[in-house]
Amino acid sequence: MHNDAARHTSGLFSPLRQSRNFTALWLGQSLSQFGDSVLWVTLPLAVFHTSNSTVQLGIIMGLFMLPQVVLLPFTGILADRISRIKAMMVTDVVRLLLVVVLAMLYVARLMDTRILGVFVLMYGAMEAVFNPAYSGARQQVFTPEIRSAAISLTQITIQSARLLGPALGGALVGLATPAAGFLLDALMLLASVVSLLFLRIPPPQKDAASLQGTGMRGYFHELLGGYHELRKHPWLWITIVAFAFLSIASAGLATILVPWLVKVHLHLSDFTYGLVSSASGVGAIAAAFVYSRKRQWGHRAYLAYGGLAANALALFGLTFAHTTWMLMAIMAVASAGSMMFGVVWEGSMQELVAPEAYGRAASLDYFGSWVLLPVGNVLIGWLASRVGGIHTVWAASLFMVMITVITMSVPAVRRFN
Repeated sequence: MHNDAARHTSGLFSPLRQSRNFTALWLGQSLSQFGDSVLWVTLPLAVFHTSNSTVQLGIIMGLFMLPQVVLLPFTGILADRISRIKAMMVTDVVRLLLVVVLAMLYVARLMDTRILGVFVLMYGAMEAVFNPAYSGARQQVFTPEIRSAAISLTQITIQSARLLGPALGGALVGLATPAAGFLLDALMLLASVVSLLFLRIPPPQKDAASLQGTGMRGYFHELLGGYHELRKHPWLWITIVAFAFLSIASAGLATILVPWLVKVHLHLSDFTYGLVSSASGVGAIAAAFVYSRKRQWGHRAYLAYGGLAANALALFGLTFAHTTWMLMAIMAVASAGSMMFGVVWEGSMQELVAPEAYGRAASLDYFGSWVLLPVGNVLIGWLASRVGGIHTVWAASLFMVMITVITMSVPAVRRFN
């Protein structure tokens, strides 16, 4: 009897049995993530259908990131002032309408890159509001008794969506038009809105920062509430700063150098690159599953930064691989290490940050991760053209190892348990 109870309250799927709030949030956002993975395959294809220009594609994707980098330091206040459920629902509805209008314009043959640019600007602005609110809702729903399994199951479904969504998106565009991919994303966003109707979490409470006067002075104090919350915990703010620099190398490796290595350096097929990308997802899913097996993990600083070191060293080892199977195995290890850091990080944020300030803290976390991404992509591309792709992989990987070692040398980070 005792064993049956233990199995009921532990394991990967235990949050679905124990929490209706988790089930509502997880189901809706899993479908929404699947729709997004279809959208971000459909959108580049729509750009090529419209302009057949890689320059235009670069501009479009840059416009998507722009409102997020600009707005994220401020949108966290919304997630801490108003109902996070309402913030998520409103942004989902706006995104749904944007995608439906885009599909209609495409069917009517009225599409051009200016319309796509306006679309990604508005969509990115909605993402900047949605993400802190969603992070805050996750903290409220992922209660301590289900936290490890809830984080792991959420990450597994996100990775599964990223595995299946691109294939379906490509098939839809190939068999029909990009409008079909847009409409599928709209349907998934509608499912998210419906699931949020069943979510029951209280609005965030006011914290001390939000009570420091009125007008601009009060707003300024409230804006700094997330910063002050992160400053209480060296593990959090030092890791956010470290990750801003890590992202310079990691983003360029993933988006520029790995495709270059497979397609240009090794002269392998598009199908091989697809297999390598899928192996990344499998590795990430495996790591999340392992993390879900225990309710609490000790020595989490070593677990998280050990994962980052494994990620960097595996990427370094990519340059010595010559077969598809070797590339797949190495990318699986790299993604498993990255995922191990990710699940530890989210769990520590949810434990350490006060619920009433979580939206602002999460927005600063997103901002720290993304603010230097454009710099990283440009720098990696420039360096590869100057010293060669292989040497750039080595340099970027060793830079990641260096940042990891420097961060772990700080006692306040190393002692986090």
